[in-house]
Amino acid sequence: MRIKRNSPLFGILKLFNVNLPDKNIKYFIMFGSSNNSFFSNIPVVTRNILFINLIIWGACNFINFPLAEILALHDLRYGGFYLYQLITYQFTHIEFVHMFFNMFAVFMFGRVLENYWGSARFFTYYMITGIGAALIQLTIYYFQDVPAIMIGASGAVFGILLAFGMIFPNAPLMIIPFPFPIKAKYLVIGYGLLELTMGISNRSGDNIAHFAHLGGMLFGIVLILYWRKKNGNFRTGNPWRQSWTKKITNLFKRKPKMTVHRGPENDWDYNARKAEESKEIDRILEKIKFYGYDSLSDAEKKKLFDASKK
Repeated sequence: MRIKRNSPLFGILKLFNVNLPDKNIKYFIMFGSSNNSFFSNIPVVTRNILFINLIIWGACNFINFPLAEILALHDLRYGGFYLYQLITYQFTHIEFVHMFFNMFAVFMFGRVLENYWGSARFFTYYMITGIGAALIQLTIYYFQDVPAIMIGASGAVFGILLAFGMIFPNAPLMIIPFPFPIKAKYLVIGYGLLELTMGISNRSGDNIAHFAHLGGMLFGIVLILYWRKKNGNFRTGNPWRQSWTKKITNLFKRKPKMTVHRGPENDWDYNARKAEESKEIDRILEKIKFYGYDSLSDAEKKKLFDASKK
């Protein structure tokens, strides 16, 4: 897909500091520092999602202006709906607890997915699941009698949880108050069933958009299955690994001629270095699969982050 420079999508990608693969263009904003601070070690899209949500939360609470009402997603039937709200509602929170737990989930799981997929694919996934959550909830609002509005990143967050559970199904997660680890795939299934039950029960006084959460998961699974079919790889979005069937097939293929690389090192050294780098990335990904992202050392996180930018 080619992105025109004067298109709205190009402007959004520019804001989020996303690499455009066709021309390898990178844009920096005020949060794109290259130093070795804590925030600079968080992948760029995840980092900017955190900052933008924090800034908008502060503006909604400390500026005497109805910003939240303007950015929130409004019911189609009662006026006040604008197309831009499909995006802006995702970055809008009023209560600190609501914002904190959503952003904590983005920080914990979003950075792993961004390192795994790369910034452009993670950005696409985050926005599509957020918009999908809005479309599902707008459909529910349409058949209800009470006017409502929606804010918060929860729809996209549930999409992130779904993706993490599908890509790292056996990753152990410690969830309060349980004193034992729960595999990611069971956590995702449990969350989905809980949201479905809460949404159908429609309890009085419940102001949580449960169907938006399910919408984020629904659009997430559709997008991941589409990428799997398109890429032909079992492990979606992994640029370093191949499916086991493809590896076996490659054993019987005629080997291509060695590529000549001009530079300070000879061809044998270059190929040996690339092979070692690929093995190291595979090792790091396996470690994430079984022990989680937080088990990585700073050096391993840097290697994975650098590889995702290539």
